[in-house]
Amino acid sequence: MQSAGDRNSPSVAAYIDSVDDKRRETFRVLVDKMRGLVPDGYDENMTWGFPTWEVPLSISGPTYNKKPLMFAALAAQKKHIGLYIMCAYMNEQRKQALLDAHEKAGKKLDMGKSCIRFQHEDDLEWDAIAAAIDVGPEQFAKAAIAEREAAIGKGKRG
Repeated sequence: MQSAGDRNSPSVAAYIDSVDDKRRETFRVLVDKMRGLVPDGYDENMTWGFPTWEVPLSISGPTYNKKPLMFAALAAQKKHIGLYIMCAYMNEQRKQALLDAHEKAGKKLDMGKSCIRFQHEDDLEWDAIAAAIDVGPEQFAKAAIAEREAAIGKGKRG
């Protein structure tokens, strides 16, 4: 039976080890793939309960919750693997490019606001993922902070 990765794992390696036997090696491959795609300058941590690539506070400065800004993350959920790419959530053009690339490849992208849900590595167009996350930490932090400030200005908690 599939189970979610242990959100209380102290390290990315421990999280990977907590993934159910059936998906563990696939998940390990996916983490390695993301390590190769995420631009330099992001930190890999377990800040949000799963392997996360985030903007160091030394780049973003203090944040509203005192945690680094999440850039991308990969989570083994009970019924799927979730790939969270915040720059597609924040940028409609990047999101549309992802959708278009998957449609062109004949693949249905199961995407929420920032989460892409999938079962197998080949469910995704990885070149499109790479293009969507081709944003350095300084540029991402600036955009994320501006988006939050705009949301607060509209009376939303961001």
